Amino acid sequence: MKIRLKIILVVLPLIVVTLCIAEAASYFAALKGINKVTRQFFDFKAGELKNYTENQWALLMENGYAGNADMVAAAKNAIESYSRSIILSDTEIIFALDDAGEVSMTTSELYIFEEERAALLAQLNEETEGLLQTSIGGRDWVFRAFYFTPFGWYIILSEERAAFYREADAITTQTIIMLIASSLIAVILLFFFSRFLTGPLNRMVKAMNGIIGSANLSSRVEVEYRDETGTLAHTFNLMIGELEKAWVQIKRYAFEAVLAGKKEQRIRQIFQKYVPKDLIDKFFAAPESMLVGDNRELSILFSDIRGFTTISESFSNAPDKLVESLNRYFSGQVDIIMNRNGIVDKYIGDAIMAFWGAPVKHGDDALQSVLSGLDMIEALKKFNEYQRNAGQPEFHIGIGIAYGTVTVGNIGSERKMDYTVIGDMVNLASRMEGLTKTYHAEILISETLYAELQKSPDAVLHYRLIDTVAVKGKTKGVKIYTVKRNLTPNEEKAWAVHNKGMELYYRRSFREAAEKFREVVTLSNDDFNARNLFNRCAAYITNPPPADWDGVEVMKTK
Repeated sequence: MKIRLKIILVVLPLIVVTLCIAEAASYFAALKGINKVTRQFFDFKAGELKNYTENQWALLMENGYAGNADMVAAAKNAIESYSRSIILSDTEIIFALDDAGEVSMTTSELYIFEEERAALLAQLNEETEGLLQTSIGGRDWVFRAFYFTPFGWYIILSEERAAFYREADAITTQTIIMLIASSLIAVILLFFFSRFLTGPLNRMVKAMNGIIGSANLSSRVEVEYRDETGTLAHTFNLMIGELEKAWVQIKRYAFEAVLAGKKEQRIRQIFQKYVPKDLIDKFFAAPESMLVGDNRELSILFSDIRGFTTISESFSNAPDKLVESLNRYFSGQVDIIMNRNGIVDKYIGDAIMAFWGAPVKHGDDALQSVLSGLDMIEALKKFNEYQRNAGQPEFHIGIGIAYGTVTVGNIGSERKMDYTVIGDMVNLASRMEGLTKTYHAEILISETLYAELQKSPDAVLHYRLIDTVAVKGKTKGVKIYTVKRNLTPNEEKAWAVHNKGMELYYRRSFREAAEKFREVVTLSNDDFNARNLFNRCAAYITNPPPADWDGVEVMKTK
């Protein structure tokens, strides 16, 4: 049997079902028509009653009886009688409510609960046109209403909802029954014929799943019929034959891919010791982009061990101990930098150069660079505790951090390249690290870095303005700050007084500034920078600086 005939046998029940649905649609159309006629008749009666009521009032007005209570009562009775005359069913009621919601006229006995009365009045006050629904006496009603101003009546034509929609509900029930029956017949027919139609296909699928499950590409599907299903089975067998040929190639390619992946992973593991991981990921994603430089705002950190030559001499008889100490020192410091998303650019002897913000920006690079510097100082305390216990010299460091625009990229030759940064801010960070010796400070940050940190709500740090300096090779001054994560109560007071003294100093109020710095010296046990600034102020009181003085101290050395 051809599959075309099978399709006809399947489609035929669908046509029958479609006809049933079309018949149901006809019933729904009839239902809609009945509802429409019923509503129109209801509206017609409401219109006739309204006309009659208005005519009664017009007669009163024409004959001058509008103020006569007896004549008005007679008109109301006439309206009630007319209302009774147009009632067609036992369930229909026409009644009137006054503005207080009390029943003024009714064609049948009527009781309204208080909560129903309030809901009904709310609907009437909305002046909504068309049929409305409400609850009266605990039953659901459909009503049409209008307001008659002369009597102050809401005249309401109502019918029980069940009676109003009786015919419509009957048609709906019949239609649903018909649709259910048609659907059941269609399902039975579809089940029977689909089973007949899909039998060969099911057997073919079972055979295919067996081939797939066993991965035995030498197996084939049996061709049962000379129709479309047979053609499908034959085509599947041809495909299996081609897949069998390709499978050998796939296994070879997969093996080569695994080897390539292991080689790449091994290369990554080796080069991550020398090149930042983010940089390696970026290179593998877009190798050509790594040859292009980029101008970025970065944070650059330089850290240097104080008096390293003297330390080296103390290890002259044990160079292995010196290397061990240096490796332990570098391990702790580098871990801090990398844990805070920093990139270790290079080691310069005993110095470390690092930067934040490239090749990937993290949003808080400026803050992370300063927190790294503070963590490095804190970690050095534990390192020195170990050194003391081992009878080895302690390390002391100075850290300088600057923030600004630099050029970042791979710099070098085709045979040797470094991913590094260059620019004035790099030089400034290096100079500031050297200034930590001059100002007896563990850490100094640049003016631009200080300004950037003020933008961060997370930067809960304490700052102290140390000086304005022009480093070697520059004439423009740069404000330099020292920073701490926490202050003692005495330090907190001293730093506040010091910063106030700096404001007076730059305003050339040297005498007042000297008093502030004297106070800081007292609070901080002869603080070096406060003592230095006090001496400057004392000198400027005697010999004031020139009129164009801007507070810049020119540094002659690193």
